[in-house]
Amino acid sequence: MRRLRVLLVDDQALFREGLRTLLSVHDEIEVIGEAAEGREALERIAVRAPDVVLMDLRMPGVGGVEATRRIREAHPAVRVLVLTTFDEDELLFDALRAGASGYLLKDCNAAQLAEAVRAAARGQSYLHPTVAAKVVAELNRIRPAGAAPNRSLADPLSERELEVLRELSRGRSNREIAEQLHLAEGTVKNHVSMVLAKLGVRDRTRAALKARELGLVRNPSGGNC
Repeated sequence: MRRLRVLLVDDQALFREGLRTLLSVHDEIEVIGEAAEGREALERIAVRAPDVVLMDLRMPGVGGVEATRRIREAHPAVRVLVLTTFDEDELLFDALRAGASGYLLKDCNAAQLAEAVRAAARGQSYLHPTVAAKVVAELNRIRPAGAAPNRSLADPLSERELEVLRELSRGRSNREIAEQLHLAEGTVKNHVSMVLAKLGVRDRTRAALKARELGLVRNPSGGNC
């Protein structure tokens, strides 16, 4: 099986070393290089051809947003996954507009980091739950006039998220959902956070109620959620 090739871009050498250690425990992920700022990252990409770049935002020289823009222009097949301490709206939306495939905060856990790398490599988006809530709020804010907020979602659920929502509506725990869908429990936790954010609710009970209101799941008495 071909391993996912990852380039680390961060101006802190100690943090890059920690990332390398965290990712090295996953057989399917290989860290193939490091860079301390955006210009150096572009040079490394041209030589090493990574699948995913883990990108810090605030660095000396060429910063993360500009580096992301240049990478996506010069190497469209390379996915950029932001990994930063900052969740300010301006940085977040600038990075997404520049072409970032995902946005993680540095307080994420090791399972979230690895899953985000895999998702980016598959061409999927991955957002830290806090960040996802901001994105959904912005999508709701710019929803066209006349849209029916109780009949549709600004950011539709993916097929996997719908599966998780249906199991959640049956009252199953994250562990039970993980066993049912053959996923890691950490992956289920992230999907649940995304579902809550997209539905605009704070807990699982309200998520189940809103899902039934929107027609996303059936009443449990019908035998199929």
